[in-house]
Amino acid sequence: MHPMIEAFRETAAHRLDPPFWQYVQRGCGMGISVAEAESSWAAYRLRPRTLRDVSTVDLGLDLFGTWSNPVGVAPTAFHKLTHAEGEIATAGAAGAVGSPFVLSSRSTCRIEDVGAAVRGPWWFQVYMTLTREVTEGMVRRAVATGATALVLTVDTPYVGHRNIPDSGRPMEMTDELALVNMGDHLTPQQARAPWSHIDQDPAIGVETIEWLKQISGLPVVVKGVLREDDARLFVDHGADAVWVSAHGGRQLDRAVTPASVLPEIVEAVGDSVPVVVDGGVRDGFDILTALGLGASAVFVGRPALWALASQGRPGVESLLLEYAAELKHVMGLAGVTDLQQIRDACLVR
Repeated sequence: MHPMIEAFRETAAHRLDPPFWQYVQRGCGMGISVAEAESSWAAYRLRPRTLRDVSTVDLGLDLFGTWSNPVGVAPTAFHKLTHAEGEIATAGAAGAVGSPFVLSSRSTCRIEDVGAAVRGPWWFQVYMTLTREVTEGMVRRAVATGATALVLTVDTPYVGHRNIPDSGRPMEMTDELALVNMGDHLTPQQARAPWSHIDQDPAIGVETIEWLKQISGLPVVVKGVLREDDARLFVDHGADAVWVSAHGGRQLDRAVTPASVLPEIVEAVGDSVPVVVDGGVRDGFDILTALGLGASAVFVGRPALWALASQGRPGVESLLLEYAAELKHVMGLAGVTDLQQIRDACLVR
């Protein structure tokens, strides 16, 4: 792990309330998927090109928005339990350095305030709730606030059993904070027992992709894909991008790692849609590997929360800038000067 990221992790472990630190860190089951995610990137090796002019390296990316850094912040819940400024700080940091930012449905800041903090393109993550009006209301607000894509998370029909008792949210989380966006769309009767209405709907199918596109007019990224046949199915039903993810090892323990299946999913969808990935990414070598395997962008979850807990918005900015600097460095050593060339760096396993 990069020394800066390790320092952020250690600081966060000391600063965060123990229940929330456990909520951030834990996986499901025995935690096997969490443990394997990081090491799986190191299974690949590089065959660098040489005698190439690498005096200038460009990280620019056009993917439902224009970015100067292909390393983005994945959707994670409840940032105000990490830092008082919450998602406003995280989003502002990503916007300032040109990184993609994905706002979680479980945000503790209002959608409108987060969108204003980004001052640029951003994506909104969607859970399909049991009360469909809750999801639709938040999606329409995200569109009105300037979101440029929706990220439909499909690996959470319900919350997976985790290795310590879990109610689906960390201890000491108030309804007022947890429902800062969802509560607007509940009737007074529903608001008396809100969690029975905002839990994920386990009955949704591929028709959800088209429904989201129709109500939003935005491209839909399907997140939580670990099979090539699923990837093709989602593209056939209108997905505009595929997100390879195991939900940070928090849903189905012993699932394959994103690093191990990324190549076959990229091959399965071909050039029809972009593929992005998260899961255990910790340094520039991991990022170069993911991009070399065909990902268009790479996202991080826990490291962003560690940085936020450590230094607030400046910490997240430092994290993303360090990822970019290290990626530029290893790209130059691999003999490539832009993201389109990285597949030619000839990754082998």
